[in-house]
Amino acid sequence: MTGFQRTIATLGGLAAAAALVIAFIGSGEAGIALLAASLVLALAGMRHHFSLWPQARVDLVASLGGMALLLSRLDGDMPTASWPLLIACWLFGWLAVEKTMAARNLPKALSSVLSLAVPVFFGAWIIFAWEVLTIGLQIPTVLLPPPSMIAVRFAESTSILWADFQQTVIKAALSGYILGCGSAFMVAILIDRVPFLQRGLLPVGNFVSALPIVGIAPIMVMWFGFDWQSKAAVVVVMTFFPMLVNTVAGLQATQAMERDLLRTYASSYFQLLIKLRLPTAAPFIFNALKINSTLALIGAIVAEFFGTPIVGLGFRISTEVGRMNVDMVWAEIVVAALAGSLSYGLLSLLERQVTFWHPSNRRKTP
Repeated sequence: MTGFQRTIATLGGLAAAAALVIAFIGSGEAGIALLAASLVLALAGMRHHFSLWPQARVDLVASLGGMALLLSRLDGDMPTASWPLLIACWLFGWLAVEKTMAARNLPKALSSVLSLAVPVFFGAWIIFAWEVLTIGLQIPTVLLPPPSMIAVRFAESTSILWADFQQTVIKAALSGYILGCGSAFMVAILIDRVPFLQRGLLPVGNFVSALPIVGIAPIMVMWFGFDWQSKAAVVVVMTFFPMLVNTVAGLQATQAMERDLLRTYASSYFQLLIKLRLPTAAPFIFNALKINSTLALIGAIVAEFFGTPIVGLGFRISTEVGRMNVDMVWAEIVVAALAGSLSYGLLSLLERQVTFWHPSNRRKTP
């Protein structure tokens, strides 16, 4: 780091700190002026990658302290001086993230923790801004409840949410996901073995994937009943084609020289499939699995709007919207978002372990 870059970093932090203090005192215009100056300095510093880990810790503490200070000042209204304070907190967080990501020579364990902490901090900032704006601007809760209200409803309704989670995610989405992806994988192997099926089944699969879910769901309810089996059938239809197309494309991604090399060693079709073609297709397969992890949940929830027992995420959302219990609706959305994020994260972790050789999963050395 050069002396100029250190000066830029120091001035940016001091300007943001001064803006935070002035905003707390109540001089909004002076705080905004200092914030504008600190923003210019921050952009100049980012251009030169000036960030350092010790400075990032100071900025992080300042950002979190400003967030706590702003929350303590909220009382059903948002004073004018609170806006510079909000911007100052955001700027401190921005500086902290930038300096953290650009820091060098950090321990490996600390780098791993920071790679997870940055998105968590970003998500916490979104929730914080949501809380401040909904309370400070007095937005009606029927339009957008604050996160604190949603958290209270979530804590009070854990038994209901758990029952809905079991019905929609475990019974409907997971079973349909396994059946849809598994059957599509087997059909893809068959298509790869018999080229005639590729010309016949792929167009049919493309046609089925284009069918709207709002048209499929009522038919599946009539065929399989109102319980989770009909929702699982919808999930099978939604997840089948993405898995089929990606697996077929992955199996065809090998090069002719690689196939010819194994054939010179008298490899059979299944040896060629297991030792070369499936490992090459692994990134494509995991890509389909990750896409389908979200599609399965969406399909199960939407299918519950067309007939279900008195349990399930989709049933609860449609019922509570009619009762204007928007906080309960958001609690159900949180459950669905957590389930989808967890499944996607687990699949990404598994993909990193299985396809460690792929260029996208190789760690870059600074």
